[in-house]
Amino acid sequence: MDAEMAMELVKHGLTLLFLDVPQHTLVGIDTQMFSVGPDFKGIKMIPPGPHFVYYSSSTRDGKEFSPIIGFFVDAGPSEVIVRKWDQQEERLVKVPEEEEERYCQAVRSLEFDRHLGPYNLSQYGDWKQLSNYITKSIIQRIEPIGGEITVASESTMRVNTPSTMMEKALDEQLNASRCSTPSDKSQMRGCYYTSIPRVIKRKGIHGQQLTSLNLDKTQLLESVLLEDYGGSEDLLLAELQFAYIAFLMGQSLEAFLQWKSLVSLLFGCTEAPFRTRSRLFAKFIRVIYYQLKQGLQKDCSDTNSGSTLLDDSWFSADSFLHRLFKDFFLLVQDASVVDGDLLSWTRKLKELLENNLGWEFQQNSAVDGMYFEDDDEFAPVVEMLDDPSSSVAPSV
Repeated sequence: MDAEMAMELVKHGLTLLFLDVPQHTLVGIDTQMFSVGPDFKGIKMIPPGPHFVYYSSSTRDGKEFSPIIGFFVDAGPSEVIVRKWDQQEERLVKVPEEEEERYCQAVRSLEFDRHLGPYNLSQYGDWKQLSNYITKSIIQRIEPIGGEITVASESTMRVNTPSTMMEKALDEQLNASRCSTPSDKSQMRGCYYTSIPRVIKRKGIHGQQLTSLNLDKTQLLESVLLEDYGGSEDLLLAELQFAYIAFLMGQSLEAFLQWKSLVSLLFGCTEAPFRTRSRLFAKFIRVIYYQLKQGLQKDCSDTNSGSTLLDDSWFSADSFLHRLFKDFFLLVQDASVVDGDLLSWTRKLKELLENNLGWEFQQNSAVDGMYFEDDDEFAPVVEMLDDPSSSVAPSV
């Protein structure tokens, strides 16, 4: 990058000014993480828009770390966000308004420029794939009071015994943490996630009809979309992305449980993917594909932060995800009509899981049900919904 272009990005990008942060503290933004050195005072050249900022304080030798604290921001061009390290609470806090204005002016005058690390623009595309549905209004709707997301504030939420490897890992981290007990529980609250029922219960419905409603969660999905998201599919996908980011980067157990609830709801539908909500499911599978593609990267930074917990033990063949994926792939295989985008992204997701995890999804026949020869009379019809009059057999 030449000097002129770099200066344009410095002037028009978002700047995070973090003052007095101790050495060895881990500071991250989006898919990037830094280990703080003696001259670090923040990050510059950040593209405007939504971002997730997170950090973890360390011991003096940099060997032990406290639970991550994270928060979402949605910044405009040339905006400066100022935080100062509180040594006693071991976290970043806001500064008084007058003081903040002076610091903002100093940043715009480039007084801090040599102390600011550049945002790695080569990773911005990955972040956009993870957050393309998140907007400022979504952040304001879901974020907790104060904006901070941390597993350290979730100790009161741990009611049930953790049932998955991920839940156990996050639970153990909370138990072992030196920050496991919030200093002021009255100010700590979780995110305002949408409540997703696990079981459908309706007055006047019993027996086989009630069983049918719980086996296919299409009606539950329609109800949640209408009552909680105003009919907007994109709002549901935005919450799915919000929860995954808070879980993957912020290591929030609450976020993981919400992500799991939404994923289970969508994969629990057998009618919606092929009839009423094929467009939603094509977008959903695309979102899941990029989430798992990022999560399966062993090291999402150059540090040993352990900021991702999506290791091979979590993706075991008996995990809830393996079961959900296997059932969904069979649904696609057996469907008589499949949206073209849905089929394409389902193939990509299946290949990602097979190549990265070595998962095998057994089919009902010797031939993989999602891959057919052009002249196969048993191949499903693939609908291209942008042109309702056209439908073609899938080709590889």
